[in-house]
Amino acid sequence: MKIVSTNIGERKEVISGGKKVVTGIFKYTVDTAVFLDREEVKGDEISDRKYHGGIEQAVYGYSLKHYEYWKPLYPNLEWSFGMFGENLTMDTLDEEKICVGDTFKVGEAILEATLQRDPCHKLGIRFEDMKIVKQVWNTTKCGVYFKVLQTGFVQAGDEFYQIKSGTNNVTIADLLIKKKKEKGI
Repeated sequence: MKIVSTNIGERKEVISGGKKVVTGIFKYTVDTAVFLDREEVKGDEISDRKYHGGIEQAVYGYSLKHYEYWKPLYPNLEWSFGMFGENLTMDTLDEEKICVGDTFKVGEAILEATLQRDPCHKLGIRFEDMKIVKQVWNTTKCGVYFKVLQTGFVQAGDEFYQIKSGTNNVTIADLLIKKKKEKGI
């Protein structure tokens, strides 16, 4: 796996369903290295710390391959990396193969796969179509949250080198499927 793009976002207020919503999902690519800290990517807006950021969800990765799946379904969108709110767009991230506890050295940082990203209404806001939320629930293309075991800078082009395997643990895709059943979706 390799980083294709590093993405951060700023605080943005939008109107959705007649209500003001504050979000950081509108990410954009940066051409410089980003610093992965213990609870966040420095310089990236986290508007809802109940569901984003923190030790278990410090960094969010999403696969470039998934973009190819979604683009034909949303041909009128202006596509750019960070569309799914990810900090790291990665070339071959695969939720069906990455297990909880898989640990990687990337750039100066060490990251451990921890959780799936549950799609929420803010993804619908970003896509200007709420049906994307259910569509993501109906795939395993959810992305991966990482814990930062060693802080440091990463940038586009940095390779992920696996240094520990969590193969006795569930995959990230399995976590999403379990959560979907729990929610009755």
